[in-house]
Amino acid sequence: MHVDQLSNSGGAKLAAELKAATADHLEKTDDQGIAALKSVDVQPVLLPGSVYALGSTSYPRAREMIGAGLAVVIATDFNPGSSPTVSMPMILSLACTQMKMSPAEAITASTINAVYSLGRGDKIGSLETGKLANFSIFDCEDYRELAYWFGFPQAHSVYVRGKRAH
Repeated sequence: MHVDQLSNSGGAKLAAELKAATADHLEKTDDQGIAALKSVDVQPVLLPGSVYALGSTSYPRAREMIGAGLAVVIATDFNPGSSPTVSMPMILSLACTQMKMSPAEAITASTINAVYSLGRGDKIGSLETGKLANFSIFDCEDYRELAYWFGFPQAHSVYVRGKRAH
């Protein structure tokens, strides 16, 4: 569900009532909305690229959501009207600098948490025996650089099902 982006309309509470799998945006969600999401484990999908592109300063309350025990997801919301970016490094940077997530939390939110929100966590999203080996190797010395350097490609190579694709 696309909720609480421009105002707190009670969308997070409605997502919980309907037992939605995810609730997207949540820029204006309050404490009651966060508690409602947690009560039925609706996964929050945070889209900081749209906040940035719209010139807003009201980023989702990731720290509070993580503190409540929610498995936060971050994504680009690639949308030419409100989030014209496909750059995950940019999204990782916004998650860390504006939503105060750690680099590890942001990477977790964009990988394993994201695939669990799609019901595919048993097959992809982490490097584990029995899962498809879909992964990228980045040209950096420390994983925290993924959120630090943005605006240019850092991928050295991409593997799909264990075979180099790029």
